[in-house]
Amino acid sequence: MICSYCNQENGEVEKYCSFCEAPLRINRPKLRDYIALNHAELPFSELSLFHTYDLLVLLRLVREERTKSYNLMRTIQKAPEDVFIDSDTLAFAESEYRLYSARMKVIEGILIDRMGYKPKRIDDKLLESLKMKIESN
Repeated sequence: MICSYCNQENGEVEKYCSFCEAPLRINRPKLRDYIALNHAELPFSELSLFHTYDLLVLLRLVREERTKSYNLMRTIQKAPEDVFIDSDTLAFAESEYRLYSARMKVIEGILIDRMGYKPKRIDDKLLESLKMKIESN
């Protein structure tokens, strides 16, 4: 079996590389064809298997949805008193905001572990330059 880190040949029954001691049967993250907002609902154990690029795309989607939820929540809270808004609607808006905030923090935590920081802004320029670096390797 060939080590995916150092390309050294190892025996078929080995669990770790004889040269660099990396695990041989580990699945390294690969780029996905498609990332959608519902991927943010996956548990930490599955999100941690995502490629860093995919996590950045997912974080961007979650941040956008969190912003929309916040704006909706604030609009409902600031509605004039003569407009009737039931408490269920307000509770739903607040729960959506809290949900996206928690999902955002999970993804940011994984990125901090990998990159050492969480990007303040994820724009097309950042994603495009990262994609070019990935494709050149």
